Amino acid sequence: MRLFHIPGTRSTRVLWMLEEIGAPYELTIMSREERQTGEHRGRHPLGRVPVLEDDDGFVFESAALCLHLADLHPRADLIPPPGTHERALAYQWTLFGMTELEPAIIETRRGQDDPARAEAGAERFRVSVGPIEDALARHTHLVGDRFCVADLVCGAVLIFAKSAGLTEGLPNTNDYLARLEERPARARATQITS
Repeated sequence: MRLFHIPGTRSTRVLWMLEEIGAPYELTIMSREERQTGEHRGRHPLGRVPVLEDDDGFVFESAALCLHLADLHPRADLIPPPGTHERALAYQWTLFGMTELEPAIIETRRGQDDPARAEAGAERFRVSVGPIEDALARHTHLVGDRFCVADLVCGAVLIFAKSAGLTEGLPNTNDYLARLEERPARARATQITS
C-alpha cells in the first residue's frame, strides 16, 4: 500500500492512521506542483492528496481512507464492530468533522483579508464545535472512552482549528487535543516532512 502525501495537508491524517495501524506502507512525498501533473491526475481527478494505492487501484478522500484503513485492520481496534451503535457514532463524528467543522475553519482562514467573512466562519465553527465540547465533558473520546478513527479525523480537524486560534474557551476540546497530540503515532506522522 502506498500513500501519496504532502506534509501539512489532509494527507497527514491518513499518514497518522497508517502509523496507528502499524502495518507496512510506502510513502511518496509530493511537491504541490506535482499534484497537477497528468500522472497524478490519473490518481486523483482534481490533483489533490491524499491518494492511497493498493493492489486494486487508487482511492482518495482523507476521511474515507481513514475509515477504509480501520476496516482493513480490525486488529488495530480503531473502529467499533459493524452494526453497533458505537460504529454509527464513529461514522457520525468522522463525517461531522469533515462537513461541519472543517468548512467553517477554512472559511475563517480564507477570510483573512475580509473580516466579515472570517467572523462568519468563526461563528459557524463556534456553533459546530458545541456538540464536541459537550461530548467531551462526559467522555475522554468521541465514541466512549477509547481512541478510534473518529478521534483521529475530528482531532486532526480540531488541531487545524487550534492552529487558526479557534479553540480558545473550549477546555474539554483543548484537553482532548493535548491527549491526541501526545500519541506516538501522531508525532511520527507529523515529523515526516520530506
